[in-house]
Amino acid sequence: MGFSLTGTHVIFFVASVIVAGMVSGVFIAVTMNVTTSLSNRGDRVTEQLDTDFDIINDPNIIPVIGSYYLFYLKNVGGVRLTTTNQTFQIFIDGDLIGVSQYYFENTSIPIEGITTLYVNTTLVSGDHALRVVGPQAVDREFDFMK
Repeated sequence: MGFSLTGTHVIFFVASVIVAGMVSGVFIAVTMNVTTSLSNRGDRVTEQLDTDFDIINDPNIIPVIGSYYLFYLKNVGGVRLTTTNQTFQIFIDGDLIGVSQYYFENTSIPIEGITTLYVNTTLVSGDHALRVVGPQAVDREFDFMK
């Protein structure tokens, strides 16, 4: 004798429960991957928004000590900024200043803290533009006169 109609229904029911379990497992895995990805992206955006600084010099009077021009950077973000030649790049009038031509007074700037940027360069009289590119590609441009 063969299976009755009830036996066939039981087999199809068990198979459909197994397939439904596998499909729900795939949905859970995909949902977890999307959630993790969004969380990581949110962390990166938060870090970028917390990283911010301003150049607070008087644009008409740039202090000079020897051959170094002094620029003051203030941390206006929500995290401590590491100030090294690897985390900041300096441009004057569009030209990249070599890492041996500038340094910071401090190795980091606390929140609301200020540090001095020393730039060793030769400038002619007139208008100039300083561009400072920091962590997370946050950059500020500062127009000044010599």
